[in-house]
Amino acid sequence: MKIGVLALQGDFALHEKALARCDVASVEVRKPEELADVDGLIIPGGESTTLLHLMEEWAFVPALEKFHAAGKPIFGTCAGLIVLARDVERPRQFSFGFIDVGVERNAYGRQRESFEAPGLAVLDGKPTPIDMIFIRAPRIRRVGAGVETLATYQEEPVLARQGSVLVGTFHPELTDNPAVHRYFCGMVLRAAGRPGAGALPSEASR
Repeated sequence: MKIGVLALQGDFALHEKALARCDVASVEVRKPEELADVDGLIIPGGESTTLLHLMEEWAFVPALEKFHAAGKPIFGTCAGLIVLARDVERPRQFSFGFIDVGVERNAYGRQRESFEAPGLAVLDGKPTPIDMIFIRAPRIRRVGAGVETLATYQEEPVLARQGSVLVGTFHPELTDNPAVHRYFCGMVLRAAGRPGAGALPSEASR
């Protein structure tokens, strides 16, 4: 299994380190054709307007639509969530609509209002402690009927999934807790139909 990390801008290197803690190989994706070589994709945080501009410049839009249509899992954090959402406001902008949520940009405040909080997520049916770091984070204002909320903060959804798409308003890659990345790796394993799907190397050896 190999997971791509979109490396156009943002904190992609930290996602690679998080995947390494899960004993999963990763590769930086900078060109649309490189998507053919990965089983799943992480779209990191950064600045969503800049990210969308770079995606358009490098012709990622049709390539990502094809990737999603093939059922390959995608995980978007912060700005990655914004570009994957169905609706974006303040301001409105293009998004892929791969997950039926409505998102408000920067709704948790400016850079100086960033904060960290402990949380609990339901991952593979089990309550799992997670660490959440919010940096100019978006808020999920609407959750569609087909979307599963996996974690909340102050009763608002912060981690959600619809089919092959996982999104988070926070930055799990900035913590030492691999739980969210391990969950996504399990999604990729199952989608790829690999033997022993659902058990990561680090878990299978325990």
